[in-house]
Amino acid sequence: MPATTTPSGTSLAEADRRHMFHPFTALAAHEADGPDVVIVAGEGVWLQDLEGRRYVDSMAGLWCVNVGYGRREIAEAMRQQAETLPYFHAFSGNTTDKPAILAERLIEMAPVPMSRVFFGNSGSDANDTQIKLVWYYNNARGKPEKKKIIARDRAYHGVTMTSASLTGLGALHAGFDLPLPFVRRVSAPHRLWRGHNMTDAELVADLTRELEELIDTEGPETIAAMILEPVMGAGGVLVPPPGYHAAVQDVLQRHDILLIADEVITGFGRLGQMFGTTAMDLQPDLITLAKGITSAYAPLSACMVSEEVWRGIVDGGARFGAFGHGYTYTAHPVMAAAALANLDIIQNDGLTGNAAVRGAQLCTELGQAFADHPLIGEVRGTGLVAAVELVADRTPPRAFDPALGVGRRVMLEARERGLITRALPHSDTISFSPPLVISEGEVTEIVSRIRDSIDAVMHQMIAEGSWARQ
Repeated sequence: MPATTTPSGTSLAEADRRHMFHPFTALAAHEADGPDVVIVAGEGVWLQDLEGRRYVDSMAGLWCVNVGYGRREIAEAMRQQAETLPYFHAFSGNTTDKPAILAERLIEMAPVPMSRVFFGNSGSDANDTQIKLVWYYNNARGKPEKKKIIARDRAYHGVTMTSASLTGLGALHAGFDLPLPFVRRVSAPHRLWRGHNMTDAELVADLTRELEELIDTEGPETIAAMILEPVMGAGGVLVPPPGYHAAVQDVLQRHDILLIADEVITGFGRLGQMFGTTAMDLQPDLITLAKGITSAYAPLSACMVSEEVWRGIVDGGARFGAFGHGYTYTAHPVMAAAALANLDIIQNDGLTGNAAVRGAQLCTELGQAFADHPLIGEVRGTGLVAAVELVADRTPPRAFDPALGVGRRVMLEARERGLITRALPHSDTISFSPPLVISEGEVTEIVSRIRDSIDAVMHQMIAEGSWARQ
């Protein structure tokens, strides 16, 4: 049974309120009121709080619990590894068995040919590592001026100094003196606000022209790489139009600019294929992995690099000496054991195929539920990730005043109805990314509960006079 109090007898909620420093939280409100809910257990796609209430977790935590909660196979693999060898470092060429096995497995699974894997602790530090690798590579090949990185508006790449700078969400910059000056930015492929009157081909041409103009302005000799999510997650579940990635890659290849695929969310089955690189027809030079690599049962990330990048880094050793980057927990054996057990589940249980089937169901049922809803400007998604975007007017689309906090109100209403979802930070968008083990009935339950929640908020806003039906 989960504990209900701390050893001192303090309630868990009160201990949290008094002592926890929370990420991505309105700190003054939390300091005053503490947490709204204390989650203590999970099984499959369901969570349970301290009071015994159950919730469908339609976000798999933070896009990450791909195999669902309560998988004893992973817990047992971690226990056995901790008993046998809890830790040894990977510095100076040292190794342990499980990371070596995992590295080989990842290279064999890679969606495009890759050469080596560098392990870290989170998606944030992995993207930070990728930028250091790109800079090292260009220094090693005698092009030290190639240091700028192209990222996109609304992108999410993490919260370290470097990865937060790559992230295109202003809330991650405010108060932190970010972004750092080497980042250049282009628009996200967001049809609702940029291209709702364009064809796919017109939108792709418009976005490609913007990228070309940026490169021409900055000088291709100064740009090292572009980083992108195959499908943008926290920025709004933005699915690029057909032809977008091919056009972008053509531009990058002509200008000797590397491509980093941030697969922190899209890796390991989320899009109905093992990697978003395959689902979105990408040919990256470097791939960032995290989240689904262990289904969040343990912190682990991985940077995969191509043979060309690897050879450049190796050759750099003649000039720079031993490679001077890494973490205490790089290639941690317990984390690697968790990843191996997790990959077994994904592959043996056919979860990538289930993600494709249930994802199609989710997008279809969301589309049907909100086809004529006055508050929904767009339903979008692919694989088992989807979103609905709330708008004040549908034609032409008009956003709500951010001060109304419409997305957050929907999220809170959903939680009251036993559904955990997420209001994304950049707009009034509600996202869905449930565990890949989800059943047909559970998908329908998500759609029913979110429809009821949005209807409830709509009626509240009508009653208070903050929105009028057109």
